[in-house]
Amino acid sequence: MEPKISLITLGVSDLERSRRFYNGLGLRERSESNETVAFFSTRGAVLALWSRASLAEDAGVPDDARGFAGFALAHNVRTKEEVDGVLRQVVEAGGRVVKPAEDAFWGGYNAYFCDPDGFLWEVAWNPYMPDLAE
Repeated sequence: MEPKISLITLGVSDLERSRRFYNGLGLRERSESNETVAFFSTRGAVLALWSRASLAEDAGVPDDARGFAGFALAHNVRTKEEVDGVLRQVVEAGGRVVKPAEDAFWGGYNAYFCDPDGFLWEVAWNPYMPDLAE
């Protein structure tokens, strides 16, 4: 297997609400999107939104997950100030700040937010890994 992630699919409860949220954050929706799935370009993997029930059915697993899913998506930025700017966008788009921005124990600056379905995102400025912000 090649060391890459091509697509990240989030199983969402309301596709149109989630589509509006990610559009509100400035992500560009791809032409392959349709009424049942939304695809967004990023500088890395494509972010896909699909019905949670459909995703569970496709994977052959029960749709009964509750609480913390055990992972977070991350968006790294070039400056400390950009973290605060992203959080303003998140709130304007309908997301919720889970952990306000603060200086991190590891020397950076980060915060956590969740999208309308509760998917956890970290937004961070990491002075030791600037390539992650490119």
